[in-house]
Amino acid sequence: MSDFITVMRETCPTPVVNATKWTRIGGDPHTVNLNAYLSADGSKIMGTWICTPGKFEVNYDKWEFCHFLEGYCIITPEGEEPKHLKAGDVFVIEPGMKGTWEVVETVRKYFVFA
Repeated sequence: MSDFITVMRETCPTPVVNATKWTRIGGDPHTVNLNAYLSADGSKIMGTWICTPGKFEVNYDKWEFCHFLEGYCIITPEGEEPKHLKAGDVFVIEPGMKGTWEVVETVRKYFVFA
């Protein structure tokens, strides 16, 4: 395998349960991360995130790319209107975004933090 290309079907992610650093502020959400890629310097991570219904307070210090495969959530940046996101949506969250992330229906998404 090349050092320049990582094919995700060749990875064997280990499930990490409830590893989110976000503060739970509503409901009883539980998460599972299937981390498929971590850069050598630890600055980039890619995988699948699954979360049951509940609400978190969030404070992003990294850029995140998301592709929702299942579910529905509402992300509300401080001082802005809520963003309603559902299966099929692709979006980016910029560093510095503070607010809330509410999972209404269990979410499964691909993510990349960089």
